[in-house]
Amino acid sequence: MNLTRFFLTQTFTGFAVALISLTAHAQPNALVNTAQSRFVRLQGVNLNEVSWTTGFWADRFQVCRDAMVPQLWKTYTDPNLSHSYENFKIAAGLASGNFKGPSFHDGDFYKTLESLAGMYAMTRDKKLDALMDEAIAVIGTAQTADGYIYTKAIIQQKKSGEKKMFDDKLSFEAYNFGHLMTAACVHYRATGKTALLDIAKKATNFLIGFYNNASPEQARNAICPSHYMGIIEMYRTTREPAYLALAQKLIDIRGLSEGTDDNSDRVPFRKMTKVIGHAVRANYLFAGAADVFAETGDSTLLSTLNLMWDDVVNHKMYVTGGCGALYDGVSPEGTAYKPDTVQKVHQSYGKAYQLPNHSAHNETCANIGNLLWNYRMLQITGQAKYADVMELELYNGILSGISLDGNTFFYTNPLSASDDYPYALRWMGGRQRYISKSNCCPPNTVRTLAEVSSYAYSVSDKGLWLNLFGANQLATTLKDGSAIRLTQETAYPWDGLIKLRLQQAPAKPFSVFVRIPGWCQGATIRVNGVAVSAVIRSGEYAELNRSWKAGDKVEISLPMPVKLLEANPLVEETRNQVAVKRGPVVYCLESVDNPGTKLTTLALSAKNDLKPKLMTLENTELMALEGTAQQTENRSWTNQLYREVSEKAPVAKTIRLIPYYAWSNRGRSEMAVWIPLIR
Repeated sequence: MNLTRFFLTQTFTGFAVALISLTAHAQPNALVNTAQSRFVRLQGVNLNEVSWTTGFWADRFQVCRDAMVPQLWKTYTDPNLSHSYENFKIAAGLASGNFKGPSFHDGDFYKTLESLAGMYAMTRDKKLDALMDEAIAVIGTAQTADGYIYTKAIIQQKKSGEKKMFDDKLSFEAYNFGHLMTAACVHYRATGKTALLDIAKKATNFLIGFYNNASPEQARNAICPSHYMGIIEMYRTTREPAYLALAQKLIDIRGLSEGTDDNSDRVPFRKMTKVIGHAVRANYLFAGAADVFAETGDSTLLSTLNLMWDDVVNHKMYVTGGCGALYDGVSPEGTAYKPDTVQKVHQSYGKAYQLPNHSAHNETCANIGNLLWNYRMLQITGQAKYADVMELELYNGILSGISLDGNTFFYTNPLSASDDYPYALRWMGGRQRYISKSNCCPPNTVRTLAEVSSYAYSVSDKGLWLNLFGANQLATTLKDGSAIRLTQETAYPWDGLIKLRLQQAPAKPFSVFVRIPGWCQGATIRVNGVAVSAVIRSGEYAELNRSWKAGDKVEISLPMPVKLLEANPLVEETRNQVAVKRGPVVYCLESVDNPGTKLTTLALSAKNDLKPKLMTLENTELMALEGTAQQTENRSWTNQLYREVSEKAPVAKTIRLIPYYAWSNRGRSEMAVWIPLIR
């Protein structure tokens, strides 16, 4: 008997019938398991098949293992700091008290649990396994007999005897269910245990019954639809057809009752023409719809997804990958259902080209949602443009959300910070260990960084796909079941030279697909020292098809000069300004590196002389940029709106820029991504 099939049969008897249909070469333990998805081009490798060795991601993974995950677990199990786990204990009857925290607190803990599962898949740390077992037992005890699991309602129901579910438009019940499902699938794939998966099955079955009887108003009370991704992952894990039908139904009912632009359900999904509302909810919706397409091939879903992607990437996404420009605002659609009423949107996408810098919201969770969405689009299409956005998010919009030491976090990610800004922003004052009113981003960030290796490679019928670069070792199988092992050596993203060495390769020919980033021009590839004849285009995968053997070497050179980027002039706030980028990394000025200078007085020349220089910041090695800027008259503004332009000639000033993700690690400071340009 095939060992994989034997293992599945022996360990998961409850699922043996469902899983026995898996072929020997299927990879059912991928983070997003598209092994049997009919309408995808790519599938991921198993959770533990890529290990970081040296360099950038090895460093971030080490910090994640040693600081992020332990600190996060300590935070969520300390009832004096976070009441999330304590709520489960109270709901389970293991502690007394009242529910405390936001209504999405259950989801925070599920993401925390997933970060442990993702880390366990890589480390096999028995302490993590024991911690998860203990927590899962509590969650299982808290769950009601019918599968309902929402601690806020369960605790209230025990006190009042009144049973209400999904009655609040701002309820995060379904959102919490979704993160339970996703965490359960990752835990199952990492450990082989079914305890959390069984809880998630009961919860998913509860949703099926609920939506069969729910009123239209109750049915739409499901904001931030993480459960779309969760339900599809449950379907992929169990092969239960009712789960796929549920996910399809949830998309179909959107917009059939009175909804909002803020929740992206004012109109049915297939009639959406632009991205408007809450950026986290929108990006989770798009990721979930992409999952449904991967299983059904429903072209009407893909048509909408393509429209939404174009609107986000070409009209509403920051240069860092940041998503959701507005703290609060008015829907670009204007009126709602009454002519004298306008709809409010919050933490949302704004109008096309509406991209303020100081007040930019860019919630870290929204940027993670963009990664999740683009990864699924990459699996569906195999198009490099989606991997380009994934890379942009990982190095900039997501990594900025956590400090270099892994202990403090940003909820929002502005592109400018100034002591002179006259407004008190909702989340400001530097990074925080715990964001008491909304700590959703920290566990989301930590689970993402624990799982980054899962995005590095994909496989298809044709061979192996190299999506992200970083020094690592890969040991996996291609879709025909043949084994492949290789090492990747690189100092990326600080250097564009990547070396692959095959240690084991199938006997028959296959292709290695190398992503050439959209930011890169002049890339070259050599195999065993000989330049390849394959077409190499920026923003595409270069296909290297041949008979490979152990010892073969691939050398990829991606030139990464310092570039100055300008925005479409319709982005009024950045007109006549530039952002600095080298390779995939966006840079910024920070006041601590440029003391005695107001950042607003600095301007760059189009003939920039910025040069890379390694530096150590908070015990982390990174690549800074150093050069000269032109400093205009360093006058302070008084309480005035306009003044006459000074005729004083600018003077040269030595400056330093650091990667955007690394700002605010040395105390409170001013910061600027966009810098005035002198042509």
